[in-house]
Amino acid sequence: MATLIPLAEPVLHAPRRPPGDLPGSPSGSAPGAPAGFALWALGFRPFYLAAALLAAISVPLWALQVTGWLGGAYLRGPVWHAHEMLFGFALAVVTGFLFTAGQNWSGQPTPRGRQLMALAALWLAARVLVLTPWALAAALANVAFPLAAAWGLGRALWAGGNRRNYFFVALLALFSVAAGLVHAVQLGWLAAPGAAWQHTGLQAGLDVMLLIMAVMAGRVVPMFTNNGVPGAHARRVPWVEQAAIATPLLLLALELGLALLPAGAPALRALLGMAALAAALVHAQRLWLWQPWAARANPLVWVLHAAYAFIPLHLLLRALAAAGWLAPGAATHALTVGAIGTLCLGMMTRTARGHTGRPLRADRADLACYALVIGAALLRVLLPLAWPAAYGAAMLASALLWSAAFGLYALHYGPWLCRSRADGRPG
Repeated sequence: MATLIPLAEPVLHAPRRPPGDLPGSPSGSAPGAPAGFALWALGFRPFYLAAALLAAISVPLWALQVTGWLGGAYLRGPVWHAHEMLFGFALAVVTGFLFTAGQNWSGQPTPRGRQLMALAALWLAARVLVLTPWALAAALANVAFPLAAAWGLGRALWAGGNRRNYFFVALLALFSVAAGLVHAVQLGWLAAPGAAWQHTGLQAGLDVMLLIMAVMAGRVVPMFTNNGVPGAHARRVPWVEQAAIATPLLLLALELGLALLPAGAPALRALLGMAALAAALVHAQRLWLWQPWAARANPLVWVLHAAYAFIPLHLLLRALAAAGWLAPGAATHALTVGAIGTLCLGMMTRTARGHTGRPLRADRADLACYALVIGAALLRVLLPLAWPAAYGAAMLASALLWSAAFGLYALHYGPWLCRSRADGRPG
């Protein structure tokens, strides 16, 4: 029988709390905050709310750009859309989660109060500046934000001696490099083939996000499954866990190789396809070991399994795209709309409930959010594959469902994120 990795020490080193809850802030609300107002008390609060609002309004903004109603934008069309979903939405969720978990990992405060306000203002400035003609200011803001987030997390980890999680600081710094590549092309600082470098910057950011999801899901999904589902026996097998982390790194290296060594592109693309196929098998095996069928009665758990299922689907479609059998859009959206969108929403509901003192039980609004975002992913990925003529309709319907999912989250959770915890605890 395979050796199992113990699940008792997966992600958060702290006294045991209700199943699935990430421990709260040990350092309290922001100094000087009005009674009952807690938006700046902990990192998840402003960044989850900001991410949800951006996700909800980005599709209408993109439509305005495409139809010519929004002029003067520095980043336009598909480049803006991809940039904002990755470096705006996804990075905001990651930052909010890491600031909240990092405070517990280290026992030291991550940015809050005025520091958190400044970071949120930098994030917002980056979102606004890409819609103006001020290209250099937009580039600087977008490169600076992940570095500032890395500083906020790294300072707490350093003070607490938590070396185990330093690699998250490095991954945030990699987001800055990826954003820098995209903006360097837009500014004309990278010579031909500039388009290849722009693709590389976006793909590198997606692969860093894939790595973050692989690490965090491996820590929390088996734990939440075993804690929240009686009789579940989610397992972590060492070689599967190691391969699940190594494969996104390999894909990232191969994507960089395609940009650096265009002469070797055919061989590198073949290697990329084989690596993506092997990764799909590894991540499918990982999900199988977590026994997703056992979680079907607990929405806060099954949504995480549903999100993770899009990762092997993305990798399989990516392998087919590398072989030239499919357009790459299906693989990209299986990762972005499916895996990133659904996993972010699942963690945004669960951790927001835990950290605002609410019961860890999904309500009707949560279920509606989950159904909407999964429906958006299935429409965007599968319908065009099965019925190519329906591509336009599938894209429009998926966009509406996506906006509805995150708009509903903002309406439902926004008041909780702005107010003090219901149980009176700090954080």
